[in-house]
Amino acid sequence: MEWKLFADLAEVAGARTISVDVTDDATVGEALDALVGSYPSLESRVYADDGELYDHINVLRNGETASLDDDAQRGDELALFPPVSGG
Repeated sequence: MEWKLFADLAEVAGARTISVDVTDDATVGEALDALVGSYPSLESRVYADDGELYDHINVLRNGETASLDDDAQRGDELALFPPVSGG
């Protein structure tokens, strides 16, 4: 499964695209856990102190908003977007 990271999340991980290995019946949340397990520096940027995903972190599966309970299939493209501001 492949994760695409954007903005400062890519900087923290040191890569924009990261592959993770998960079981065939994995959820998006399990794929995120695999990502954070491989790149622990992402944990404080993605999860709050209570272990919940920050509200401002957007998770996408194949370009669509996803919840952590959604099924993740091999070949899916997962993405993490932090809050972005601009002008």
